[in-house]
Amino acid sequence: MADLPFIPETITVHLGAPNADAPNVTVPFPDYIKNVASSEIYPTWPVSALRANILAQISFALNRIYTEWYPSRGYNFDITNNTQFDQSFVQNRDIFENISQLVDEIFNDYVRREGTVEPYFTQYCNGTTSTCEGLSQWGTVPLAEQGLNSVEILEEFYGNTIEIVTDAPVMNNLPSYPGSPLRLGDISNDVLTKQIQLNRISRNYPAIPKIETVDGVFGVGTDAAVRAFQRIFNLVEDGIIGKETWYRIAYLYTSVKRLAELDSEGIALEEVRKQFSDLIRPGDTGDEVRVVQYFLAVVGNFYDTVPSIPINGDFDTATENAVRAFQRTVGLPEDGIVGEQTWNELYNAYRGIVDTLVIPENRIAPYPGEPLTLGSEGQFVTFLQEYLSVISQTYPSIPTVAVTGTFDDQTQAAVEAFQQEFGLSPNGLVGATTWERIASLYEDLTVGMEKQIGQNPGYTIEQEVQT
Repeated sequence: MADLPFIPETITVHLGAPNADAPNVTVPFPDYIKNVASSEIYPTWPVSALRANILAQISFALNRIYTEWYPSRGYNFDITNNTQFDQSFVQNRDIFENISQLVDEIFNDYVRREGTVEPYFTQYCNGTTSTCEGLSQWGTVPLAEQGLNSVEILEEFYGNTIEIVTDAPVMNNLPSYPGSPLRLGDISNDVLTKQIQLNRISRNYPAIPKIETVDGVFGVGTDAAVRAFQRIFNLVEDGIIGKETWYRIAYLYTSVKRLAELDSEGIALEEVRKQFSDLIRPGDTGDEVRVVQYFLAVVGNFYDTVPSIPINGDFDTATENAVRAFQRTVGLPEDGIVGEQTWNELYNAYRGIVDTLVIPENRIAPYPGEPLTLGSEGQFVTFLQEYLSVISQTYPSIPTVAVTGTFDDQTQAAVEAFQQEFGLSPNGLVGATTWERIASLYEDLTVGMEKQIGQNPGYTIEQEVQT
């Protein structure tokens, strides 16, 4: 499912019922609408009736594409030409000239409900041999003859809460699946999308636990929700959102929201918000930049080609040079910008280091590579609790914690207090930024000296691996 609707450059039509052994054809989207309109309505109808019908046909097709109605069910097409399921499309048919002109004018307009983002499922029928709760094609004609314009005609059938989106952007219709699985430790807008969808699905399937913090961070809560979803729907229960799980979640989300129904619950704008920038580039500031700098700093300890940089949250010249050096090292295009490919390579390089690293006694551990949150266990939770215990002796606002190796309520309270004290989002989750701040302060308090620019910021590690 796309973040926001767009007009696809092309649409793939299955020439038969969904399960029929029939060919697919891919045609430009405007040509598809011209074909549908020429197949379903009469060119002699009043212009406002024609426009109303064409808008309904556009919105119907866009709803199928936006919800990935067929791809989410395992099909390799966007829509069928079977009128039992979709709209009429006759390959190689003649197109009426006046219909062609109207489509050229409005092919990137569509209908939606007020307060929602998805193209409305504009169900319709001819109104003579078949009737339905949506638009009656023949019923548009007398309304047009009464002087109603196309929007007023649509309101007669779909209610007065609809609106027309005009000049929607035209884009290549790419699958929503990001191309690589999402798993514990990932941080991205794709994770955020699936968290939102899983939480909505859980209202209908209470056995799926709610994800308490919907923030784009694939923590243990998200892992638990994914595993429960997979268990319920007979998928491999591995906690990883691969292609099959991705599209099954999309399918269930569309179903429980009734997005392909007249009484659709609708998708609010906040449900498709982006937590993270698609690109992190020179001039950017903030925690996303700090995470990139932190990973680069660690990777730089093991790759002589990547220079050490300070972690200051500013994508400055030093950071750009380090990004370019990393890209050059791993064979990526050297543009100095952290896009999806660069981020994935950087994260994989960082995680490979952490997974093979032996932390010598009395040395600062790097971020474990995946967020720590309520219920996490293990060596890195022990480190975290030790660091917080020392910090709490200097900062009374941060409560002491017992060193148990289990991220319990007491640990969460201490993390939230630390985040509050140092201007971080007090969500109780230890991602890369919070870990770096905690480890850096712990090192300052125990070593008793401020770090200089160029020094390893917030941790001391050695290139020692397990044999």
